[in-house]
Amino acid sequence: AMLRLRLLTWDVKDTLLRLRQPVGQSYAAEARAHGLQAQPEALAQAFWEAYEAQSRLFPNYGRGRGLSSQQWWVDVVKQTFRLSGVHEEGVVTLMAENLYHDFCSARNWEVLPGASETLSRCCQHGFCMGVVSNFDNRLENILTQCSLRHHFDFILTSEDAGFAKPDRRIFEKALHLAGVAPEQAAHVGDDYTRDYRAARAVGMHGFLLQAAGQGEELEVPPEHILPTLSHLLALIEK
Repeated sequence: AMLRLRLLTWDVKDTLLRLRQPVGQSYAAEARAHGLQAQPEALAQAFWEAYEAQSRLFPNYGRGRGLSSQQWWVDVVKQTFRLSGVHEEGVVTLMAENLYHDFCSARNWEVLPGASETLSRCCQHGFCMGVVSNFDNRLENILTQCSLRHHFDFILTSEDAGFAKPDRRIFEKALHLAGVAPEQAAHVGDDYTRDYRAARAVGMHGFLLQAAGQGEELEVPPEHILPTLSHLLALIEK
């Protein structure tokens, strides 16, 4: 390859996997299963409020603050229902625990088009492959359930690392795990700040997964933009 790459690191959410349905719909279905009426739109709004507030109070899933990521998420879900007007504590706790476990499986996640084939081809090229994701410790299981885990030499989540993208230290940790210099590595992701710019700040190459017409104001050379994951193969197989 023209880039002499040895390591490829990958974001997961909206790069390799996406939610099967919006969060509000999953939460509304859980409420219905308990005989409660709640609107998906209201739940979605409440979820983002609860998630943002919890992230400000306890960054990176409460890592280093005495909270497990499970407790962190259960609190977010409980608060989402409370903000939506559901106050029966017993049922709120039960729904929160159910949803925490539901989001740990292929029930709620699907593989993005081209992801499996692209990862397979990258493995055939002999690259070291790793995940670098702002995610909690459920990620390895989710990747296993979605039949993607076997493509990767390591899974590095922000919860494991203790740092979240765009902090350079999570990328440095990935480079250290692979024993590779930054200029021999490339990161693939869909977020300009957390993925593309952050990887380049440590001296890695970056590829930004972006559908046509999205974010063209960003200062990203066209050869670093992937309209689909399959476009990566053309770049690295040159």
